[in-house]
Amino acid sequence: MNNVIYNQIRIFQSIAREGNISAAARKLEITPPSVSKALKLLEQHIGHPLFVRTTRRIELTEAGQQLLEQTAAAVDSLEKSLENIRDQNQEPSGLVRITLSRFAYLLILKPAMAAFCRQYPGIKLEVSVYDGTVNIIDDRFDLGIRFGDILEGGVVARQLMKPFREGLYASSAYLEAFGTPTTPADLHQHNLIGYRFITNNRILPLILDHKGEQLTVEMPGQLISNDIDVMADGIRNGLGIGRLFEPIHRLQPDKETFIPVMENYWKTYPAVYLYYPKNAGKTKRVKTLIDFLIERKAV
Repeated sequence: MNNVIYNQIRIFQSIAREGNISAAARKLEITPPSVSKALKLLEQHIGHPLFVRTTRRIELTEAGQQLLEQTAAAVDSLEKSLENIRDQNQEPSGLVRITLSRFAYLLILKPAMAAFCRQYPGIKLEVSVYDGTVNIIDDRFDLGIRFGDILEGGVVARQLMKPFREGLYASSAYLEAFGTPTTPADLHQHNLIGYRFITNNRILPLILDHKGEQLTVEMPGQLISNDIDVMADGIRNGLGIGRLFEPIHRLQPDKETFIPVMENYWKTYPAVYLYYPKNAGKTKRVKTLIDFLIERKAV
């Protein structure tokens, strides 16, 4: 493959990711006419249209989708290999994009972020805090942090934290007013501070561990949120029984006021992993962040 075709494929992939020619041109820092010309020449070379153009955006044709799927990994691998060789004798630099949930940001990245940026001023971090599932390859992230090590192909996982429990907590004022539950049946008479997934608009059910088996409990509630801090505020203000991961509870400045209830039924979540595409882990800028986080966060 000659350099011209390679460059045209890179431009084609940028158009596919950005959704239109103007956005791709800005991303590549070239002019829109240059992007349009490269796409036209690539379509002539292949003999098929790669996009269907509408007034607002362009969509991949079947041939375009096939070309994207068959070339994305190869181009990414080549670019990462070239970057790895180029950077061997240089200070780590460049952009690292990381996706993680809010709890992972609070527990893992937040305590390390300032120190990392001061130690490696040439590395630019782009942090995406999102509680939904993200395909880091499709969305072109360099790193991710999440529960479990069941991952898509071509992705490496490294453990950051051991499994931990999701605790149930209440304030003393709440328990004085409504009593302390001791069994799952007691919870039907209590208020639950609910958590809603922003990705599918679904409220997370309360799942307990009853002698090794999962037990789902339906509870009424007055407060629902998709944010850890809001749920913690609900607990400390006596609005109900709320769920917090044990490490998140330990971060609360007034953690002694969060009274644990029904500890024998707390659910254990799997270990937390740092995960990344195999090729990304070879680049100096990404490997630097991987090593930094693993060294600071004992498993």
